[in-house]
Amino acid sequence: MNRKELNPEAGPEAAFGARLRSSREERGWKQEELGKRLGYSSTHVSAVETGRKISTLRFARSADAVFGTAGTENTFERQWREIRHGVLLEGFPEFLGYESRAVEIRLYEVGVIPGLLQTPEYATVLAESAVKRGAITADHAAERIAVVAERQDVLLRTPRPMILAVLDESCIRRPLGGPALMREQYTRLLEFAELPNTVLQIAPFEMGERRPFNLPLYILTLPDRSIMSYAESAQRGHLERDNNSVVPLLTAYHQLQAEAHTQATSVALIEQLRKGTS
Repeated sequence: MNRKELNPEAGPEAAFGARLRSSREERGWKQEELGKRLGYSSTHVSAVETGRKISTLRFARSADAVFGTAGTENTFERQWREIRHGVLLEGFPEFLGYESRAVEIRLYEVGVIPGLLQTPEYATVLAESAVKRGAITADHAAERIAVVAERQDVLLRTPRPMILAVLDESCIRRPLGGPALMREQYTRLLEFAELPNTVLQIAPFEMGERRPFNLPLYILTLPDRSIMSYAESAQRGHLERDNNSVVPLLTAYHQLQAEAHTQATSVALIEQLRKGTS
């Protein structure tokens, strides 16, 4: 049987396949045996190893389970997400993997509605405006819109995570896409606030200098109760896992919640803005 030589430098798909083969051969497994462990045919395994078939999320997660890499920093899932979401900000695909498993998600956003709470129309306007500016291609825009939809699956997961969202008032004051689109977006926020596993608060402009954050921030609590934060600059996203760095951010987030409007007041403000778009 001819054994195709692999070149992991040929591209991210090739690197994924080469790693899969290397991990298999380190354990002395044939493709048939790995296929049985993964729940796929040996032909499918061969196709992924040689780059003739692209891995799926299910395949990547199965590989992590089989090879014992789940929960590590260098998972097959993370590698898959970097392939799938290569057009996204550096660091963001890795964050998505953690977000999909988090039991608690705390977020703070400035200027725009966060992806977890966007309507498809809102997400589309944001992506298409980036295309018009020449910042991304139409294909990249389609990918970003698809990622927003995929992220929102976390809202339907069982068990559902606790999601605490604080939006700077600029998020809901910034008109985008016209009154009809904003009316639907306000409705989406109100529906989010009604869920039993969510809290929605608006950080009003009058907080002024008491607002502890100037940039968007996510704080995740994972199933093992470890915490991490994610923040973005103009060039990349940054994940922080060191408790010495994350705990002060969590403290500041609690202060933000204490200063922000209550959910009842926040909902009333959003209702008022929705009526204004009628």
